[in-house]
Amino acid sequence: MMGIEWLKPAVFFGSMIFALMGVFILCLVFIIIDKLTPYNLWAEIVEHKNLALAIVVGSMCISVGLIISAAVHG
Repeated sequence: MMGIEWLKPAVFFGSMIFALMGVFILCLVFIIIDKLTPYNLWAEIVEHKNLALAIVVGSMCISVGLIISAAVHG
């Protein structure tokens, strides 16, 4: 049983800091990949409704998120 161990301030704020770091790194990776591609990913997905590119970018975000969560958790 886990108890209230997660309510300790050090545990709670440590988790929040790691979560914010993970979101920041994920956004940074998206910006880097957007700069490396020859076209604007966001405009291509939103304006031109490119579903295939949206699936690729979504899977990229999931895979980078899994890598970040494994690095933070382990």
